[in-house]
Amino acid sequence: MDVYDAIKGRRTIRRFSGAPVGIRLLTRLVDAARLAPSGGNCQPLEFIAVSKPELVAKLASHVKWAAYIHPAGNPPDGRGPGAFIVTLVNRQIAPDGAPYDVAAAVMTMILAARAEGLGSCWMGNIDRPALAKVLNVPGDGWILDSVLALGIPGESPVTEPLRDSVRYWKDDAGVLHVPKRLLEDILHEETF
Repeated sequence: MDVYDAIKGRRTIRRFSGAPVGIRLLTRLVDAARLAPSGGNCQPLEFIAVSKPELVAKLASHVKWAAYIHPAGNPPDGRGPGAFIVTLVNRQIAPDGAPYDVAAAVMTMILAARAEGLGSCWMGNIDRPALAKVLNVPGDGWILDSVLALGIPGESPVTEPLRDSVRYWKDDAGVLHVPKRLLEDILHEETF
């Protein structure tokens, strides 16, 4: 898949096939993330790849899906993600966090996942203390930044021009609609 096509076709997926995602594929995604840009090349990020179904289910109970359309945005039973990748920031390297590093690494994983036929949902609305406990993350030395849910897509969200609101919504057929600003509304050629 061409990178531009991966970008254009990428949508957040909150309903999956329910099939597991293997640890080898997760390892490949984390390998892509480690090669993402890092401020000052400090590389403060580490990752936890979670593929065991019982652990995936535990993590899924500590994340919040699609606030605009709750509870319709929650994956139904049997349609949750097949895996998670948790992004951690090492506080010894980046005491206040590393939001740009996290964004670059997670976006790299999202696009690599798309190229592998996986859908994803990047989530920051998570119960960090509960997730840290389930995953045995040490307290003071780490920031549990976000989680990336991954799996075979079980839905096909569509984009539409932004009109009155940025809120995404589901139509009567259950299709998720995601408003996006038009290119001509955001692009300034040569000068503002």
